[in-house]
Amino acid sequence: MSKNVIIIGAAGRDFHNFNTCYRGNKNYNVVAFTAAQIPDIDGRKYPAELAGDLYPDGIPIFAEADLPKLINELNVDDCVFSYSDVPYPRVMGVSAVVNASGANFILLGPKDTMIKSTKPVIAVGAVRTGCGKSQTSRRVIEYLMDKGLKVVAVRHPMPYGDLVAQKVQRFATLEDLKKHKCTVEEMEEYEPHVVRGNVIYAGVDYEAILRAAEQDPDGCDIVLWDGGNNDFPFYKPDLNITIVDPHRPGHELSYYPGEVTLRLADVAVINKMDSASPEGIQTVRESIGKVAPHAIVVDAASPIKVDDPSVIKGKRVLVIEDGPTLTHGEMKLGAGTIAAQKFGARELVDPRPFTVGKLSETFKIYPNIGILLPAMGYSDQQLKDLETTINNTVCDSVVIGTPIDLNRLIKINKPNTRVHYDLQDIGYPDLNGIIKEFLDKYQLQK
Repeated sequence: MSKNVIIIGAAGRDFHNFNTCYRGNKNYNVVAFTAAQIPDIDGRKYPAELAGDLYPDGIPIFAEADLPKLINELNVDDCVFSYSDVPYPRVMGVSAVVNASGANFILLGPKDTMIKSTKPVIAVGAVRTGCGKSQTSRRVIEYLMDKGLKVVAVRHPMPYGDLVAQKVQRFATLEDLKKHKCTVEEMEEYEPHVVRGNVIYAGVDYEAILRAAEQDPDGCDIVLWDGGNNDFPFYKPDLNITIVDPHRPGHELSYYPGEVTLRLADVAVINKMDSASPEGIQTVRESIGKVAPHAIVVDAASPIKVDDPSVIKGKRVLVIEDGPTLTHGEMKLGAGTIAAQKFGARELVDPRPFTVGKLSETFKIYPNIGILLPAMGYSDQQLKDLETTINNTVCDSVVIGTPIDLNRLIKINKPNTRVHYDLQDIGYPDLNGIIKEFLDKYQLQK
């Protein structure tokens, strides 16, 4: 008898767990996915074209709130928890719901979910959303490209649209972002790679994505896994880099699967040392020593640059930050906030009296965001609500702390400036030396 399974997720790790462990496996019958964290993804199906021969009608996706009812009505045996950046009490709270409803609660690990590449793999992950993983990935890629190597990045999934069309996506130009109808959240991850001249893949089927990346028409010497949220890699890494955040000390040991990523680290990067407290830095350093004593520790900063500081100095500013970092990442500040403080803003303006539509809903769901504005754009409506909210807000100017140029997507009727940030090593050991050793090991120097 096959076991009935529900996969609990958020349109990403859940699909990967299905593809690697359950698709084509007659010992299991996946009766549903449930969705959380990401708006407007429940009520759809994981399509038959991706689900395989055992699921000719596809697999329905329900809201996670319906989990107890689904377990009972569908006679479910196992529930597989498959999303990330979740505090331990939340994980065990879901476990309690599942167990009280009669089912087993399962967490799948690397052995059953990591795919082996034919190319060397460098993985970059983090213990929380918003640690600085993206600038670390860019830093690694720039070093490799300077050595004449062809680097193909693969990004943790964010498939919120047509899943069949998103099975394998390749981004090499800004036009590709438009072609694939990317959300703001997707563009924030893909655009920085594209503008630096390297190809990035993403999508739904990460076995198919890896094989395409390995055979990329522009060439591939190394695959870089650009991990999302705080998930551990989908691909078996040959060098595993994990970022910790001293602005949120202690979170590296209290979030799932953030602690997993830290325990798996070959290299632990303590980022944001230029803006964090000494106490926070010491806490994360002790955490690394406790659970990953084998890891090489790199001290780093993320210094900021502003296109036009005059837009900030002495002004009442609205600060826009990366959406997921403020929502389920729970950060209280970002690059835009630090720029406003450093360049002499007179006041940070509270956007909450001016929000409309989906953005008003976001502040209700995440009431601790405070006076920062998350750049939410999972849908056209959210993007329109973001534009309206910005233009409604009574302020002198706007500070954009997101990784992309919002002016390319919406019309902002106020003076505004972008904030940029890159990773900077502090002292030794540094990433250059670590990666050089890696290249020597795999005889990849050109």
